[in-house]
Amino acid sequence: MSIIVNIDVMMAKRKMSAGDLANAIGITPANLSILKNQKAKAVRFSTLNDICKALDCQPGDILEYRED
Repeated sequence: MSIIVNIDVMMAKRKMSAGDLANAIGITPANLSILKNQKAKAVRFSTLNDICKALDCQPGDILEYRED
C-alpha cells in the first residue's frame, strides 16, 4: 500500500511556492519538504486542514492511494 502526497501538483496549480505554503500553514520549509517528498510517516489532521485551506482544495486532491 502506498499513499502518494500530491502537494506539489496543487502548489503548481495555485502558483504557490513551498516557502509561501510553509508560512501560510505554520510549518518549516524542511517539514513541508519531508511531506512533499514522500518521507513523512504521518500527517496531522490539523496540518492537512491548513494545507487544504491554503491551497483551496480537498484532502483527496492532496492524498492518493496506489496499490503496490
